[in-house]
Amino acid sequence: MHARTLVLRFPAEIVDKPIITHLVKDYNLTFNILKAQIYPRKEGMLVLELRGNRRDFQKGIKYLRDAGVQIEPVAQGIRRDDERCYQCGACTAVCPTGALHIRRPEMAVLFESERCSACELCVKTCPVRAMIVTFDKALAM
Repeated sequence: MHARTLVLRFPAEIVDKPIITHLVKDYNLTFNILKAQIYPRKEGMLVLELRGNRRDFQKGIKYLRDAGVQIEPVAQGIRRDDERCYQCGACTAVCPTGALHIRRPEMAVLFESERCSACELCVKTCPVRAMIVTFDKALAM
């Protein structure tokens, strides 16, 4: 399974087209919308995690570009400062991808950075600010 978090920018002339629907129907891709800002007859912006097998993913990306969508990979990541983290688990309640989760029965808070979509919800939630935004996570498409 291939997955990437992407920022899609839709020009005003295509913002009302069912482009994302075609990713699902024609390219067998799934998605999770993390943020959206779309207005009729104005530019739209969508941050989503796109998933599928590598071949379908590449075909879907080509379709988006051919349709006029600008694609930007998310170039930031999140890391955890294990010295600060005291395993309260608050971050696990807001993590949409399951990158932060609790291992039972030990009740240890685990962070799987490869599953992280960099949505930053954990950064805002962490009472001791153990979750830190980094800008060194390069995502190749």
